[in-house]
Amino acid sequence: MSRPPSRIDSVIHAVRSRISSRLDGPGSRLPSVRAQATAMGVSVSTVVEAYERLAAEGVIVARAGSGFYVAGPAAPLALAEMEPRLDRAVDPLWVSRQSLETPPGHLKPGCGWMPSDWLYHDGLRRGLRRMARADSAQLVDYAGPLGLPALRQTLQRRAATLGIDASMEQLLLAESGTHAVDLVCRFLLKPGDCVLVDDPSYFNYHAMLKAHQVQAIGIPYMHTGPDLQVFASALQECAPRLYITNAGLHNPTGAVLSATTAHRLLGLAEHSELIIIEDDIFADFELRPAPRLAALDGLSRVIHVGSFSKTISAASRCGYIAARPDWIEALTDLKLATSFGGGHLAAHLIQIALTDSGYRRHMQAVRTRLADARKHTLRQVQKLGITPWLQPDAGLFLWCQLPDGRDASAVARQCLRDGVVVAPGNAFSQSQRAADYVRFNVSQCQDPKIWQVLGKALQTRAR
Repeated sequence: MSRPPSRIDSVIHAVRSRISSRLDGPGSRLPSVRAQATAMGVSVSTVVEAYERLAAEGVIVARAGSGFYVAGPAAPLALAEMEPRLDRAVDPLWVSRQSLETPPGHLKPGCGWMPSDWLYHDGLRRGLRRMARADSAQLVDYAGPLGLPALRQTLQRRAATLGIDASMEQLLLAESGTHAVDLVCRFLLKPGDCVLVDDPSYFNYHAMLKAHQVQAIGIPYMHTGPDLQVFASALQECAPRLYITNAGLHNPTGAVLSATTAHRLLGLAEHSELIIIEDDIFADFELRPAPRLAALDGLSRVIHVGSFSKTISAASRCGYIAARPDWIEALTDLKLATSFGGGHLAAHLIQIALTDSGYRRHMQAVRTRLADARKHTLRQVQKLGITPWLQPDAGLFLWCQLPDGRDASAVARQCLRDGVVVAPGNAFSQSQRAADYVRFNVSQCQDPKIWQVLGKALQTRAR
C-alpha cells in the first residue's frame, strides 16, 4: 500500500495545481511562507521545506528579501501521455521503444522483463537501509577499476557452481549486461568485421552490432543449439571475429544448449580465430544448469557476461565480464576510458541482495510462478491457433508461430492501438525469416485483455 501524502507533499501539490491550472503564471509571486501556512493549517517549517523542494526542482525561484515566484515558461495546460508510435518501423529496437515509451496502463506481453512485483524488491529495500547506515565513502566515492571486490568474490563463487574457473582478477564489473557486451565489442571489433548471431536472437545484439558497423550473420538456432552445419560454413566463408549467444536459456526461443552441440561448436571454433561471447543473464531462472561454453573452454576463447536486471532490479544497473587475464586488463582500461569508476552504489546493492538470506527462496518462488504462468500462456495461445515452437521447462519466453502465416508486425501494430505491446518475430531475426512468429513473456501474460486484443487482431485482415 502507498503511504498517505505528508503535509509537505500537500503544500507542494497545492502549488503545482495552481501553476498547472494557470492561476499562478510565470513570474507570479507565491503567498508568503506565513500566509501559506495559515491558509493550509500547517506549520511555517512545513511550507519552508515545500518551497525549498520546489525551488530545487526549478518550479519556483527565491528572490532575496522579496519571496518566492513561479518560474517560467508556462507549463502545458495538460501533460497528456505520449501516444505510441504506430508508424515506427519494426526494427531491432521496436519492442524496447514500445515497451518503455507507452503509457503505464499498456499491457506488455512482448517485453523482456518480469512485472515489478515479481522482482526482489524486499531484498533491495533491506540493502538500501543498510547502505543508508554505511560509511559515507560507500555512498559517494568512485569504485576501483575492476569493481567492488566483495561482489566479484560472490560472482566467482557463483561461476564455480557452473564449472567456470575464474579468479577474482578475471572478473570485471560493468554498468549492465548490455554495457558488458558493448565493452567486449569495442575491444574486439572494427568496422566491417563479420559477427555471428543466433537466428533468432536477442534484438539488442542486432542494434548494437549495427552501431559498431559490422556485418552480422544469422545462424539458425535449433532445439539443442545453433545449426552446426551452417555455423561451420560461416566460419569458412567469412572468418568471423565474434559469435554472440545466450548461455542457459536462449532468448527468444527458451531452448537449451545440449552438451553434444556445445562440444562440437567449440571443436569447430578451435580451428579458427573466433571469440565467443556467452550472455548468461537468465542463469537464475534455470531448473538445472545447462552446459556453459565458458566452463568447457576454460575462458580461453569464451567471454562470459551477465547481470541481474531480470531477477533483482533493472534500476540498479550492474553487470560483469569473466575473461582471460590479459583481456580483462585491456577491458578495464576501456571501461575507465568510457565510464570511469562504475556504479559503486549499484554494485553494493546487488552484493547485499545476492547474499541476502531471502534471495534463494525468492528465486524458488519465481520459478514456481513462471511454471504456472507458462501453463496459462500455453493454454491461451493454443486457443487462438498459435503454435509454440518449443515448450520450455523454465525461463520467461515462449517463441510461437501465428496461424495462417499472419504477419506478426501487422498484428503487433493492431495490438498496440488497443494498448497491448506484442514482440514481432522479425525484430529477433537477422535473416528476417520470422515474419509470422512472436515472442511471449509468460510473466506478463496474465491479463485476459491480452488474449481478447490478440484474438481481435488475428481476425482483422492486414491492410
